[in-house]
Amino acid sequence: MTKLTRRKFIKRGILASIGLVLLDSLWFEKYVIDWNYYDISKSKKNKIKIIQISDLHFDKLRSFHKSIAKKINAIKPDLIFFTGDSVDKTEKIAALNEFLKLIDKSILKFAITGNWEYWGKVDLEKLKQVFSENNCELLINENRTLTIKNREISVIGIDDLVGGNANFPKAVEDLKKTETNIVLSHCPEHRDIITTQKGRHNIDVVLSGHTHGGQVTFFGLVLFKPRGSGKYLKGWYKESDPKMYISKGIGTSILPIRFGARAEMVEIEL
Repeated sequence: MTKLTRRKFIKRGILASIGLVLLDSLWFEKYVIDWNYYDISKSKKNKIKIIQISDLHFDKLRSFHKSIAKKINAIKPDLIFFTGDSVDKTEKIAALNEFLKLIDKSILKFAITGNWEYWGKVDLEKLKQVFSENNCELLINENRTLTIKNREISVIGIDDLVGGNANFPKAVEDLKKTETNIVLSHCPEHRDIITTQKGRHNIDVVLSGHTHGGQVTFFGLVLFKPRGSGKYLKGWYKESDPKMYISKGIGTSILPIRFGARAEMVEIEL
């Protein structure tokens, strides 16, 4: 039996640590999805269940995507929201379509643009068509009013702040007064603009993405946040109205890794 020297012990410990970090950043935090649930309802009756999917950066259909679709179908939400950066190239729309087809078509869905739909010069008409085929409407500075469980709610979809032409006043044109207003806005920094422009409109929640929760962080230190993040990073911001939730999203951009920013799906009852 070979005696393990102190030097070899330290060397093996370092190599093992590096291996664990690589396993975590290249696999675990990317593919083992963190499902987060929140109840922000005002009443116990007729709660509306929504699922937020953000920053898919869809490349190809993988097993974890299939698991996500399976769990969504089991949860049976009333609404699904795709809050931007679903694809970054037109040729990836076909793969996104494969994923969308796995989700129960009867579930009503809404989507908005992110910066990468613009930076990647994605064919928005083609994207809109594929979304439509899967009972999903792409909203670009538009709103829709619908009735669910005897409740009227409005969904307000904003164009991207960085790559597109975010226009809240246009998005709320002819907005019907309803009990609940949900705003979908990819870049969280846009919340600050919405706050100054919302006027008489009551907004129950803003759903954003974009930041990836920092994507790569060390002991809480965020190395990089994309333009359009503002002072925000992840999770809830309730210090002022409108309250906002920022999803860390599913995919990655620039670097194909996550560290200290595990991919997430969000379920909210309101």
